[in-house]
Amino acid sequence: MTDLVLVNASVLTMDPARPRASAVAVAGGRITALDSVPEGAQRVVDLRGATVLPGFHDAHNHMTGFGMTLAEVDLRSDAAGTLDEVYAAIARRAGVTAPGEWVVGSGYDQNKLGGHPHRDALDRAAPGRRVWLRHTSGHMCVVNSQVLADLGVDPAVPGIPGGRVAVDAAGRPTGLLEERAQLLVGSLVYPYPLAELADAIARAAAEYLKEGVTSCTEAGIGGGWVAHSPAELAAYQLARDQGRLGVRVELMTAGEVLHPLGAHAGDNLTAGLDLGIRSGFGDDWLRLGATKIFADGSLVGRTAAVNDPYAGDADNRGYLQTDEASLQAMIIAAHRSGWQVATHAIGDRAIDVVLDAYEQALAQYPRRDPRHRIEHFAMVGPQQLARAAALGVIGVPQGRFASELGDGMLAAVGPDRHGWLYRQRSLLEAGMVLPGSSDRPVVAGAPLLGIADMVNRRTSSGAPFNPDEAVTAGQALRAWTWGSAYASRQEHVKGMIAPGLLADLVVLSEDPTAVSPERIAGLEVLATIVGGEVRHGSLD
Repeated sequence: MTDLVLVNASVLTMDPARPRASAVAVAGGRITALDSVPEGAQRVVDLRGATVLPGFHDAHNHMTGFGMTLAEVDLRSDAAGTLDEVYAAIARRAGVTAPGEWVVGSGYDQNKLGGHPHRDALDRAAPGRRVWLRHTSGHMCVVNSQVLADLGVDPAVPGIPGGRVAVDAAGRPTGLLEERAQLLVGSLVYPYPLAELADAIARAAAEYLKEGVTSCTEAGIGGGWVAHSPAELAAYQLARDQGRLGVRVELMTAGEVLHPLGAHAGDNLTAGLDLGIRSGFGDDWLRLGATKIFADGSLVGRTAAVNDPYAGDADNRGYLQTDEASLQAMIIAAHRSGWQVATHAIGDRAIDVVLDAYEQALAQYPRRDPRHRIEHFAMVGPQQLARAAALGVIGVPQGRFASELGDGMLAAVGPDRHGWLYRQRSLLEAGMVLPGSSDRPVVAGAPLLGIADMVNRRTSSGAPFNPDEAVTAGQALRAWTWGSAYASRQEHVKGMIAPGLLADLVVLSEDPTAVSPERIAGLEVLATIVGGEVRHGSLD
């Protein structure tokens, strides 16, 4: 029996064979028909011309991390626009925090503040407390003197492979920890309790549903500096058991947790999880996706590995997070073992190294349609673009980075490389699939914000951000629906509105393809439907 029929709707199906419809019928959590009202339908809703789309799928986000930031000190520029305001916000939180406990903040950007926070100022703002401030990129953080003492890096500064403990001219640590040096802080706070992580997941899910997100890909669990517990998957299972998962989640396991399995030599299972579990294990609500491997850092932090120096910083070409040979060996072993591989590579040098690894992996161990990914794919030269397309690689850029981080990135790379940044249109013209993603909590994650920025391509100061790479609203919507489903190898179950696919839908106040580009970000999410059930808003 048909459970629900939405009629008098403007349905954008994302199905090239049938791009528009006026009605959608749902039964048993799946779409059963378009443009008809089956007899005996339990509920028929007149949407009065509202727009229906496939539910948004965020192809790269940090769900647990975002949920945790909702309980931390907000240091984004709209909340703390100067260093003095950062210190004042920390002082306020310290005033209600017991001595010796942690004061944690997130979202600061030194490009907007004029510099990184300093340990000494944090000591004055929060005496007797441990302070930990995470950069908006996630690729660096600042801690105060008490944390540095606990870590044993003050005054002695150890060498950190793939990371750096910043020091001043006198050799004294400033409190800034880059890339894998952040693992030092992790040694003091990890692992988080599963109950705390499940609470964070539930908080994040509630926000996602308000924004029309019905599924997402969590970009790294279980290991490395992005993880919160070696048992992190159990936190998602707990949230699901409690009925608080809210949205469908694909989990990328961190490359650090893959290990030799001792399987039969002929099975090529050289790197994996126990029992041979790999990409694709799970169901429509919770499943394992790619394995996440880090090649380099960030552009705004000037740690991404680039071939030519950063603008105004002739001695800085960033760095890889591990040596080139080890990085490529890890990628090849994961590919050989049947994993989809998603490698974080932002600088053009890092992208070269990753493309070399993918090419070697496919030559040595051919596989049909592995759909390996490059997360961010941020600084891409013309030859790299053609090479990625030939290898079937999926680049996963973030549209929202243009507005929130664009000014810092433009300054970092200089005008000669502006045209290489966060390509979108070029990917489509090369025949590649373009997904939609936020990398939340690095930037605001609402899909309509990301879609608007994919179309408008301007920084927060109003400067053009590589405008030749702008796409149409229709192309951006397809990225955030079908494109992201394809990147997750799930286009056969979601990403379009077609009979047989999951009834994951978002209802918008207006059609994003029919309004001016400036209005897209402000459209209202009237309802979010997951599996045929209204999880946010109302259809009435």
